[in-house]
Amino acid sequence: MSKKRSAIIASLFLAALFVSVVLFRHFSGNENQQFEAYTKELFRQEVAGSTISLHYTLKDPEAYGIEQTPITFGYCTTDTTAICASAENAIAVLHSFDRNRLSKKNRLTYDILENYMASAHELAPYALYEEPLAPLTGTQAQLPVLLSEYQFYNQSDIDTYLKLLTKTPEYFHSILEFEQAKSASGLFMASYSADAIITECQAFIDMGDQNYLYSSFEERLAGTELPDETKKSYIETNSEHIKSYIFPAYAELKDGLTALRETGKNNNGLCHLPDGRRFYELTVASETGSSRSIPELQQLTQGQMFKDLTDMQKILSPTAEGASVSSDLFKTQGTLLENSDPAAILNDLKDKLTDNFPKPPKVNTEIKYVQKSMEEYLSPAFYMIPAIDNSTDNVIYINQGHLPDDLSLFTTLAHEGYPGHLYQTTYYASRKPDLIRNLLNYGGYVEGWATYCEMMSYYYAPVSNEQATLMQKNTSVILGLYALADMGIHYEGWTLLDAVSFFRSYGITDTDTIEKIYDLIIADPANYLKYYIGYVEFLEMKKEALEAWGDDFSQEKFHKAVLDIGPAPFELVREYALKK
Repeated sequence: MSKKRSAIIASLFLAALFVSVVLFRHFSGNENQQFEAYTKELFRQEVAGSTISLHYTLKDPEAYGIEQTPITFGYCTTDTTAICASAENAIAVLHSFDRNRLSKKNRLTYDILENYMASAHELAPYALYEEPLAPLTGTQAQLPVLLSEYQFYNQSDIDTYLKLLTKTPEYFHSILEFEQAKSASGLFMASYSADAIITECQAFIDMGDQNYLYSSFEERLAGTELPDETKKSYIETNSEHIKSYIFPAYAELKDGLTALRETGKNNNGLCHLPDGRRFYELTVASETGSSRSIPELQQLTQGQMFKDLTDMQKILSPTAEGASVSSDLFKTQGTLLENSDPAAILNDLKDKLTDNFPKPPKVNTEIKYVQKSMEEYLSPAFYMIPAIDNSTDNVIYINQGHLPDDLSLFTTLAHEGYPGHLYQTTYYASRKPDLIRNLLNYGGYVEGWATYCEMMSYYYAPVSNEQATLMQKNTSVILGLYALADMGIHYEGWTLLDAVSFFRSYGITDTDTIEKIYDLIIADPANYLKYYIGYVEFLEMKKEALEAWGDDFSQEKFHKAVLDIGPAPFELVREYALKK
């Protein structure tokens, strides 16, 4: 289940209560005006529920009517009854509006909200099946990065940040209580997943004075115009808070998980849990934004893999003259680029958008690198989504420990930068969507688009068309294997031995590597599906657009159509982007 989607419900309930009172007491304005008032208030209520969410969404909350919000990370709840009631209330308020009287833009927002709330309502009874902790993507991995990128726009931001640090033990304690409730219900994570998170927590603690929460704070503080004495005082307070609140919170989490690590009753996929297969179906629908059933997704994946393998075979097969293709086609490692500086690569990729994509907005991008001691525990790269009212300032983190060569860096920056996440995010922001749309997480659209762009980028790289095709298809096939393994493990009940047999049938024989893949899939169900299924859904939509538009089809027209809709379930993207 999307972490954003689960978190939004409690706030949606409060917002719905408030807005319903406002709307039903005051009938001034037409249906569109009332609906827009509702979504704006929904946005304000939700975004104010977490200091991190508020700060990363808005540079200037007061300009949006948000003042004096509590300083909090939020909390984990196990009250499924309350979650269900929240979702039901939110849906009831939404349905109080007459969709047919709304403008096309508002109908789109209505339809997306309806889908989002319905998904959350279906998932509500499974709150304890959710997992806030996971290798690479869990809270313990993401929080330090979020704290290190917390911008100091004014002195108040510094004070809020330091106060927020003191809330870390409380927040981590709520997570630990959640994990204890999971344990009591027989739903605690696999022991080896717990081991990975325990190791990660200890590594973070072991950084000691070299932890990047010290250095990043000083760097951000240096950019302010505060007096030196004030800066010195803030640095001392930050140091004290890291030692008094951050490290103890990680230690408590580590110790708590250590005590629970052997209480898990299932070291395999979700389908081995009570009603686990149904939970997985709902999770896949939520994470991918696809309305297809699991068997349909398996068939879709197999079909795309067959096409990719066939295309590769055409290149690798001997020519009509009997000559064979040179093995140089596979020599992709090493230096391929004249300039392998990430900023230069981003500019090159941006220049290549001209013919096939709408014009990108003018923005600034800073490249940062993951601290070496944390390379093992973080993704190969990630894009920091900027605030709505500060979308010109963008940051991409690169994990040098996971990028072995120039080509990997090139395709990764296409995924994270142009024409991937950065481009999609800033382009959509330039469209001035309804504020609430910025809080609705559709991972299949977002990660699917970035993966789609990553695949295209092979043809932008300085390699032959044959090499580009082989490498792109090979990457696609590998992602397809991960997707099939995800569905096999969580829906069909594959054991590790089943997974080993499956991967070996495709020539992947390293048992240690397969075990690592298996562990990651166990810890984060449907994570790989966001990328692969999202990618293939975009390919399928392109086919549909080509058939529907005929001679009017162009790459730029298709890309503009789906980008203008923005993150949404694919069924709605199709309806609004293609069926005009």
